[in-house]
Amino acid sequence: MSATYTDEYWTSPDGLKLHYRDYPGPDDRPPVLCLHGLTRNARDFAPLAAHLSDRHRVIVPEMRGRGMSEYAKDAATYMPITYVADLLALLEQLQIKRFVSIGTSMGGLMTMIMAAAHADRLAAVVLNDIGPELNPAGIERISGYVGHGRSFPTWMHAARALQEAHGESFPDFTIETWLDMAKRTMVLGQNGRIAFDYDMAIAEPFNQPSGAAPPDLWPAFDALAGVPLLVLRGELSDLLSDETVAEMKARHPGMRAVTVPRVGHAPTFDEPESLAAVDALLAGLE
Repeated sequence: MSATYTDEYWTSPDGLKLHYRDYPGPDDRPPVLCLHGLTRNARDFAPLAAHLSDRHRVIVPEMRGRGMSEYAKDAATYMPITYVADLLALLEQLQIKRFVSIGTSMGGLMTMIMAAAHADRLAAVVLNDIGPELNPAGIERISGYVGHGRSFPTWMHAARALQEAHGESFPDFTIETWLDMAKRTMVLGQNGRIAFDYDMAIAEPFNQPSGAAPPDLWPAFDALAGVPLLVLRGELSDLLSDETVAEMKARHPGMRAVTVPRVGHAPTFDEPESLAAVDALLAGLE
């Protein structure tokens, strides 16, 4: 399934030209903002946007240094707090007051940071395999590949490399799925090689102490107390633990937690369980 979208742009507070996909939808419901993970881009949400755009406008920003967005002049700005400032500039340009946030990994961190000051703007939230505490094993695994500037001669080589690196997290993926994942995450360069579609410099702040996420996000999570909330956790996730999900549920009793079977970090929204859970959350807003 596909859906029509337009490629649009906005300007960050420090002058970068940033890209977003805008999938038109009804204007009588809050728009859905889909916020991608650390090394990802707007293509990640193409299936979900197609699924939702008959009911909601869907906006998929690409954070600085990813996809069609301009790379930062200062690598130190590749931090969640900066991404939130960029996102607020987009919301101001589009004159969006309230919205649904669906955040995968880093996108979920951005959502919690936003909630700390702007929880009233959140009509509902999906945190996809992310919470206020990050499992060190997952951080170590991500550090092992982020910023490594590998390239490949063919899409099949790229797919095999992804399978080798992430096969334990997605044991049921076929080679066709890995090919699709390669085309979501990589791009054909002018030199004829296929490479990851992000600025390798994003690894610099990520690999600093406490660079993966701001310290003590529990107060930011607690700010979501009055917001309809869904948390997805991959059954095989090494970043979001069952214990953290249990604590999140204790602090937010209305939260719905769904475990997506046979996937790790992070569910892709291709899974029936993920789509059904998102549909149920959004149906509750009507």
